Amino acid sequence: MSEDAFNMSIRKFLKEVGITSQRKLEETVREGQTGGKRLKVRMTLTAEGTGLNHVVDGEIELP
Repeated sequence: MSEDAFNMSIRKFLKEVGITSQRKLEETVREGQTGGKRLKVRMTLTAEGTGLNHVVDGEIELP
């Protein structure tokens, strides 16, 4: 596989993750499943058959 094809494959996956994650977060907020002014979030990236375990923690300000 070429570097360009590899890069495009990663970007396609990350775009899918970003779009679906944003929709789920918006749904959660609209349904009133949050309390307070911030939502603590965590995203964990793993890859089957590898030792990859990357965690990103953050906070999202609520409307």
